[in-house]
Amino acid sequence: MPTIQVVGKEAFQVEEGKKLVLSLMDHGIDILHRCGGNARCTTCRVEIIEGDAGPMNEVETALRETKGITEENIRLSCQIHVHTDLTVKPLMTASETGMDPGPRPVD
Repeated sequence: MPTIQVVGKEAFQVEEGKKLVLSLMDHGIDILHRCGGNARCTTCRVEIIEGDAGPMNEVETALRETKGITEENIRLSCQIHVHTDLTVKPLMTASETGMDPGPRPVD
């Protein structure tokens, strides 16, 4: 099982293939996901500190271009299926923005 390390939090293991956004949520990590994990809003962005988050799909690539996200280590957690150990830092949180996190993304 892959291990997820969130900066400033304890590491946890997740089922291989699970969406990163769901893995974070299910372990109490504060992260926004305003569009419900449908790759429309980019609020579930994470910085990949260490590890391989896998290739970007066409949906993530197009949305990143539209939103002007150019850094290769900034990814949408709703589009990452965890297959290896990762160290990440959520970039937008409900507690920092005062926003409702959003509906639970689908598996």
